[in-house]
Amino acid sequence: MRARRGPAAMAAALVFATAAGHPEAAAALAFAPAAGHGSEGHASAPAGHGSLHHAPTGLLGQASGRDATQGGTQLASHGTVVNYPTSGHVRKLPKVHASAFVIADAHTGQVLAARDPHGRYRPASTLKMLTAISLIPALNPDATTVASREAATTEPNDVGLKAGQRYEVSDLFRALLTISANDAAVALAQATGSLSRGIALMNAEARGLQARDTVARDPNGLDARGQHTSAYDEALIARRALAVPAFLKYDQTRSALFQIKPRHRVGLVNQNLMLTRYPGDIGGKLGWTEAAGATYIGMARQHHETLIVTLLHCPPGTEFTYATRLLNWGFAVDGQVKPVGTLVSPLAPAAKRAASAPHATKKAPARRQPVATGGLKVAPGVVAVAFLVLAVLLFTGFVLYARRSLARSRRGRA
Repeated sequence: MRARRGPAAMAAALVFATAAGHPEAAAALAFAPAAGHGSEGHASAPAGHGSLHHAPTGLLGQASGRDATQGGTQLASHGTVVNYPTSGHVRKLPKVHASAFVIADAHTGQVLAARDPHGRYRPASTLKMLTAISLIPALNPDATTVASREAATTEPNDVGLKAGQRYEVSDLFRALLTISANDAAVALAQATGSLSRGIALMNAEARGLQARDTVARDPNGLDARGQHTSAYDEALIARRALAVPAFLKYDQTRSALFQIKPRHRVGLVNQNLMLTRYPGDIGGKLGWTEAAGATYIGMARQHHETLIVTLLHCPPGTEFTYATRLLNWGFAVDGQVKPVGTLVSPLAPAAKRAASAPHATKKAPARRQPVATGGLKVAPGVVAVAFLVLAVLLFTGFVLYARRSLARSRRGRA
C-alpha cells in the first residue's frame, strides 16, 4: 500500500493522508488530546483498548543467566517492580496496559520502575532507532545511494522509492524516522555494501551497547523469525540515541518534503505526536505490527532531567497515553524512589571491537557518488611495509640485472 502526497498536502490534511497510508500513524492519531499535558489520572485509553485483548502477551522468550539480571537482580522479575520509600507519600505507579515497560533516568541510568524488563518481544518499528544509530556513523549523509528493486518493493509504510533512482542518505534517514519508511530502512542498510552487512552493523551495535536481549533480522522491524528485543534493551538504545546529534536532528523533524524522482515530491509528517503534545519531548519512535502490538520508545526533558520510556506489546492507539503516564510519574518521583536497577554503560572501544562484526569504513565517498560499499580497509603501517618490500625487490632486481649485463659484456670482449 503506497501513499502519494504532493507539496500542497503539507497542511493539516496531510496528517490524515499520512495516517491513511501508514498504519502506525493511524494508530498514533488515536492519542487522546489531553494526554500530553494531563496527569496520569486524566489520560485515558481509546474505547475498546483498555486491556490486552488484541493478542496474547506477545512474549517470545525470557532472558536467562546473567542476561536476566543485566542492570540489577530486580530486573530479572517478569512482573512490575518499583521501590517505594518506607515513609512519606510518593505518587503510585500508574496503570499501564503493556506487557513490558521501562522508565529510566537517561543521565544517571537509574531504572525507576519496570515490568518484565528482560522479556523478549517483537520490536516492530522501534527497531529503526537501532538501525539509525548503527548506520549514521557508517554512512556519509551527503552521499547518495541507488535504490534497489528490493528496497523499492518493500511495503507497507513506504515513502515510495523508485528502483534505479538516486537518493541522499540524509533524506533516507529523515524518511526512516519521521514516517517510519520501511523501504528507506532497506536502502540504508544496503548502502553499507549489502543488506546483510547493514544488519550485521546493527547487531554489532547492540552487542556494543550490551543489549543482550536484542537480535535484528531486518532493518525495519517487520516481524521476522528470531528477531526480538526487550524494554530494557530499548532503553539502552534510546540512551545511545540521545548522544547522537544527527539522530536527534532527523528524529525531531516535524515535516519535510522528500523527492521521489525529479519533479515528484511527497510530504513527510512526523508520526511521533508526543513531539508536539508532551512538554519537553525530544524524540522517540513508535511501531506496530499485528503480532507485536503497539511499541514505543520516548525521550523527554523537564527541569534539567531527561527520562526514557519504553513500551512493548500494548494495545494499538494507547502507546502515547501510557508513555505520558509513565513520564509524568517519572518526573514526579525521580530522586524519591529507590531505583530497581541501572542502564549499563556501553562496552569500552576495545571490548566492543572484540565483540562486534567487521565495521563499515567511516571514510565518506564524494558527493553525488554511490555510497561506499565498505571494501577492504588497509592500515597505514601495512602500506608502509608493502612499499619497503617493493623497494627492496626493485633494488635486488636492479643489482641482478646489472651483474648479468656486466658478465655478458665481458664475454663479448673475450
